Amino acid sequence: MDKSISFTVNGKAHQVTTDSQRPLLDVLREDLHLHGTRFGCGEGDCGACSVLLGGKRIFSCQTDIADVEGKEITTIEGLAQNGKLHAVQEAFLAEGAYQCAYCVSGMIIAAVALLNENPHLTEEQIRTGMDKNLCRCCNYGKFVKAISRAAGGGVQ
Repeated sequence: MDKSISFTVNGKAHQVTTDSQRPLLDVLREDLHLHGTRFGCGEGDCGACSVLLGGKRIFSCQTDIADVEGKEITTIEGLAQNGKLHAVQEAFLAEGAYQCAYCVSGMIIAAVALLNENPHLTEEQIRTGMDKNLCRCCNYGKFVKAISRAAGGGVQ
């Protein structure tokens, strides 16, 4: 049964009428045309669908749209502010932390959430914190360097 659901994405209010159990990922991509959030595994195991809910990472492929009613979502498209990339986006560019780039939006979102929790991370904490994100190109070393750069320098 369809339900009207209101929520905010990247600072903009939205209302959709849809099946309340429909995945947030589908609504973002199909209804709101925000294609930066990617479909990967559909099981919350690869991180390609990562978005922020209140500054914390969630897997949008595993989140029913009804679960975000009245809440604030940030996608990769919402990280840049006033034409300036987020520090994590800048760091990923500076470190060349992308190859095919399919996983990068999820990696960046996960890194932002990780840094929101602790801006002073060790390399081990970065690797552990990013373990729910998969990269088919195995570019993990550059991801660690980029996250360290975004945190303000070398890892501890």
